Amino acid sequence: MSRIPTLAPGATIGMLGAGQLGRMTALAAAQLGYKTHVYAPDAADSPAAQVSAAATIAGWDDLDALERFARSVDAVTLEWENVPVATVEHLRRFATVNPGPNVLAVAQDRVAEKSFVNGLGIGTAPWRAAHSAAEVAAAVAEIGPRCVLKSTRLGYDGKGQARIDATVDPAQAWESIKTSAAIVEGFVTFACEVSVIVARGGDGAMVAYPAVENRHKDGILDVTIAPAKIAPATLAEAERVARRIAEALDLIGVLAVELFVTPDGGVLVNEMAPRPHNSGHWTMDACASSQFEQLVRAVCGLPLGSVERVADAEMTNLIGDDVLQWPALLAEPGARLHLYGKAEARPGRKMGHVTRLFPKTS
Repeated sequence: MSRIPTLAPGATIGMLGAGQLGRMTALAAAQLGYKTHVYAPDAADSPAAQVSAAATIAGWDDLDALERFARSVDAVTLEWENVPVATVEHLRRFATVNPGPNVLAVAQDRVAEKSFVNGLGIGTAPWRAAHSAAEVAAAVAEIGPRCVLKSTRLGYDGKGQARIDATVDPAQAWESIKTSAAIVEGFVTFACEVSVIVARGGDGAMVAYPAVENRHKDGILDVTIAPAKIAPATLAEAERVARRIAEALDLIGVLAVELFVTPDGGVLVNEMAPRPHNSGHWTMDACASSQFEQLVRAVCGLPLGSVERVADAEMTNLIGDDVLQWPALLAEPGARLHLYGKAEARPGRKMGHVTRLFPKTS
């Protein structure tokens, strides 16, 4: 028995955040007969609002607007894990919200995240918390000489980060990320980077997509290859780790876990996100149920869908002016183009993605 009510088609899902992940979730919800109501400080003409039944434009701290929003929907979820915990706690007074504030409290803070994962007996890169240039220098001396300095909160696609090696002054690195709390991570020698996406329902049932390989360019995901070409034992361990984390968080929704694969076939957790993930976009075209449909199913109290892979896939992000390739991509046989409805192509901005399918290998 699910701990959350089952919502019949026709119900409205509240979406915190209005970007492309919300857009693709709203489209998946519509296929199952649900409406979406977006809430965000900048929801007007956003990717998600363009395909949703309603949008509320208000701050995360606008308690009255939050209450009106919560009372107008049947369940609430999110496409961005940095929605303030206090916002979610307030919404929970009036509506079911998943994932919950306990999950966000872990996912929003890198120190909390690393501590949580290590507490489960799961490995990560060596790390230390730092709150000053002196603490950064001490951490580098202990775990260096090659490290990455990351702000504890926020920061993604390479933002809020600085690399440190023997040629970089830790004090300058600290100054460059402009924060009062950070984490120093030692570099890891790895064969490749992979991620696993797990969906978990209110009854504790879980399904996991196969691990995929992720290749980055300028700190932003460039290409995802599904499935990852790694040993079966490593695939199984990556999935085990992702399932263990989702269970320990008591997650209802979707969780993406990014991992390093070490030369000996082991895995180390890098980061996690309790929402649909860029590395899971391939599931829209190559799986029986996409990651976005799984989120809708989970938060609406429905049985989770099949994660059967019907083809191998390669997903490529369209960053900035890459989106200008759309005519050629539409003319390319077999290419599946997904555009996010963003009006302006800026450097580093995700404008869409294209998925190419190949015969299933295993």
